[in-house]
Amino acid sequence: MFLDTSDIQAIWLTIRLASIVTAILLVVGTPVAWWLARSRSRWKGPISATVALPLVLPPSVLGFYLLLAMGPNGPLGHLTSALGIGALPFTFWGLVLASVFYSLPFMVQPLQNAFESIGDRPMEVAATLGASPLDTFFTVALPMALPGYLTASILTFAHTVGEFGVVLMIGGNIPGATRVASVQIYDHVEALEYAQAHRMAAVMLIFSFIVLLALYAWRPNARNLLRRG
Repeated sequence: MFLDTSDIQAIWLTIRLASIVTAILLVVGTPVAWWLARSRSRWKGPISATVALPLVLPPSVLGFYLLLAMGPNGPLGHLTSALGIGALPFTFWGLVLASVFYSLPFMVQPLQNAFESIGDRPMEVAATLGASPLDTFFTVALPMALPGYLTASILTFAHTVGEFGVVLMIGGNIPGATRVASVQIYDHVEALEYAQAHRMAAVMLIFSFIVLLALYAWRPNARNLLRRG
C-alpha cells in the first residue's frame, strides 16, 4: 500500500485543519485587511507589524508564547476554563487557534494589496450614487478584490498544511487528534522509516507544486505576493 492508515489519517487531519483555518481567516482577515488598506490612523504601522510578525518570528517562539497563553495559568487558558471548554494545548482546536495566528499574514497581506489596488475612485462613485459604506464594500470592493481572495485563500491553506514548529509545540504528537502530515513525516524519519517518509514527503511535494502552479496560473503577480508574504 502506498500510504498506511496512520499516513492517511494525518493527511485528512491536515486538510481539515487547513480548511477550518482558511475559513476562519477569511472572516477575521477581511475587516483587518480592509482597515489597513483604508486607514490613515497612527496605529496602522504597529498593527501592520503585529499582523506580519509570524513572517519573521521563529515558529518555536510563537508556539512557546501561545502555549503559555493557552495554558491553565494563561489569559486564554483562564477564558476557556471559565467557558467550560477546558485547556486548548494538545487538542485539535488548540492547533486551529495557533494556526490562525501563524497564518494571519498570509491572508491579510494579499487582501490588503487587493483592496489598495482598487483605489478611491470606485468608492467615491458608489457613495455619490447613495450607497452606504456597507453596500459599497459588498457590491464594489468585494467583487473587485475576488482575485486577491483566491490568492489569500490558496496561500493560507498551503501555509497551514506546511506548518511544523507551531503545531508540534501546541498540539504535540497525538495520533488522530494533533498528528498532522508534517509531524507524521518527522515521526517516520525519527523511526528510520525512510520509505514511508519518502512517500509522505512525495505527497506533500506534489501538493505544494500543484498549489503554486494554480496560484501562478490564476495570478501572474503572485510572485510579488509571495515575496511580501
